[in-house]
Amino acid sequence: MAGDILHEWGSSAAYTITLTGLATSSTKVAGRESTAISHTTADALDYLVGGKITTGTSPTAGKTIDVWVYGSIDDTPTYPDVFDGTDSAETVTSENVRNSALKLLASMVVDNTSDRTYWFGPTGIAQLFGGALPKNHGLFVTHDTAVNLNATASNHALSYTPVYARYT
Repeated sequence: MAGDILHEWGSSAAYTITLTGLATSSTKVAGRESTAISHTTADALDYLVGGKITTGTSPTAGKTIDVWVYGSIDDTPTYPDVFDGTDSAETVTSENVRNSALKLLASMVVDNTSDRTYWFGPTGIAQLFGGALPKNHGLFVTHDTAVNLNATASNHALSYTPVYARYT
């Protein structure tokens, strides 16, 4: 008997990433990496990613907060450049290495208002990798706002929601 394939969403979860007081980077090569999420035990077809990031005191208008996605390139897992799949400060080798190894998920233009929260997503990440998820992925957050991000942990939150297919 013929049926339908429908979307089904799993439970949302938070990325492990410490954004409190993240320093500015004029070239946006220095930032913070999240702990990687493994896709090897779930049958998710995609992950919807979204969240909020809050600026610090007196950011420079017209600058951006960028959220990038990195993926594992093999079964080990091996990650590109300096990434290791753990919540840690990272400095990518260069802007060109960042641009070729990572996928830009969101870029939020800021104004000069202190402690303003910027929201993004939800955005699917499979499309960034040609329609299929890598076996593992994580986020890299960087910004050039000329000030550190807000120092209160609850003012930052990044999460993902798995998307499945269900046959009825």
